Amino acid sequence: MTDAGFLSLLPVLVTLGIAVWTRNVVLGLFVGVFTGVLLLNGVNPFTGVSILVEDYLVAQASKSANMGIIILMIFIAGLVGLMEKSGGAAAFAAMIIKYINGKIKAQMGAWASGCLLFFTDSGTPLIVGPLFRPIIDGLKISRAKLAWIIDTTASPVAVLIPFIGWGLYTQGLIGEEYTALGITESPFVSYVKAVPFQFYSLMAVVMVPLFVFSKTDFGPMKIAEDNAAKGIVAKDQEKSDQQESTPKADMADANTKAKPILVWLPLSIMLVVMFSLLFSKGFPFDMSNLPANAFRASLSTGYVFAAAALISLMAWYGIKSLAAGFALYLNSMSKIINILAILVLAWSLGAVGKDMGAPAYIAALVGGNIPAFLIPVIAFMVGGIISFSTGSSWGTYAILIPLVIPLAFQFDISMYVCIGAVLSGGLFGDHCSPISDTTILSATGAGCSHLEHVKTQLPYAVFNGVCCVAAFVVAGITGSAWALLVAAGLMLVGMVVIRRVTAHAHT
Repeated sequence: MTDAGFLSLLPVLVTLGIAVWTRNVVLGLFVGVFTGVLLLNGVNPFTGVSILVEDYLVAQASKSANMGIIILMIFIAGLVGLMEKSGGAAAFAAMIIKYINGKIKAQMGAWASGCLLFFTDSGTPLIVGPLFRPIIDGLKISRAKLAWIIDTTASPVAVLIPFIGWGLYTQGLIGEEYTALGITESPFVSYVKAVPFQFYSLMAVVMVPLFVFSKTDFGPMKIAEDNAAKGIVAKDQEKSDQQESTPKADMADANTKAKPILVWLPLSIMLVVMFSLLFSKGFPFDMSNLPANAFRASLSTGYVFAAAALISLMAWYGIKSLAAGFALYLNSMSKIINILAILVLAWSLGAVGKDMGAPAYIAALVGGNIPAFLIPVIAFMVGGIISFSTGSSWGTYAILIPLVIPLAFQFDISMYVCIGAVLSGGLFGDHCSPISDTTILSATGAGCSHLEHVKTQLPYAVFNGVCCVAAFVVAGITGSAWALLVAAGLMLVGMVVIRRVTAHAHT
């Protein structure tokens, strides 16, 4: 390992600059890693590319633990694609609609549907949105409110589940840092322990029922709701209606023959198989000694059997033949290439940073200049800025986790608080960002204009983010998940103030 001083940060800075400028995280990561390779080995580009491929990309991807993550992510993508295209997820959400007969039930029905479809953050807006759109139109609820609800039950719910793509991707990043630092705890265990510290995601999910039941709206959302109650159609809504073939095209295979069993049975099989295999290895009573690859192998097995069950069910109900179902499974797997590229490049960026001495330089820079307890809240805010600028939570995690975990280790801060802060920051920026894919998909699924969704959701996201800043300061000092109560308390107080202000404005 060399000590390049400030130059050791150049790969990360180049990654950030390129990612923000081009809105392409993969390009930013590649150029960042390549920059580090050239600084370490000379400016010959041909030699640089050769070293980048052999010593970083191949070396990182071929590690046993990393390959286990890659294979598992592929299996997950296959099953998620099957569920989205089989029509089962839509049938599952449609089942909930039968019990809706009022404004609160409609909004809570959309919220519950989004939470239950936790396995597909990108599919949630395009499944729940079109299903609930006629209901909320009939009840005179704004489509902007629907867009906020489905956006809040997409990524914020998915990131809380440790055994789907979000969790496994992040565990891959965590595991790489743990290996370098000699930390023996399983990344899965750390991720689970960090869930209570994902303040932004937890409060976002809670915020919907809290504001729905209390009938609290503010900012542009209040205007949108008042207009909807008067029957005034939001600007550009008619245009969105004309373009609604986009979500319908994505749901083209949502066959009328589909049944809710296409969701709950494969997921049940996956969970039963996974936990049965893990129980034999001491889970959940002795997770500290649970080998990471044992967890990935158990989960991979569960996903394979779940996919086999779903393909069989699709054939049984006449939705797709066994051959067509398997072809869809393989095609769904191929769509995760971009995510796998980010993952391998993120591992490589971390590796080249260590080779240049970046963690040691950052630790020396922070030491004596920034109180250690502020590291989590700084990670949260920086993560929000990066995610807002790039529109990518996953890219944010790829950049920040290799920097924050060594800091937490060096200054003996709660690792779980810091992991939760990075995950929360990525979600915060993603929720505010107009270029986030879930922001765009949520507007599309709800049938409102993109601009309308951004401007109505932004005050809610910022309000949640401010509450979380205070909570992360407290968590940095105490290391306790009870700091979540700080965010909850501030949100309740803020809600009371908002209600009084809006009530006074009406009088």
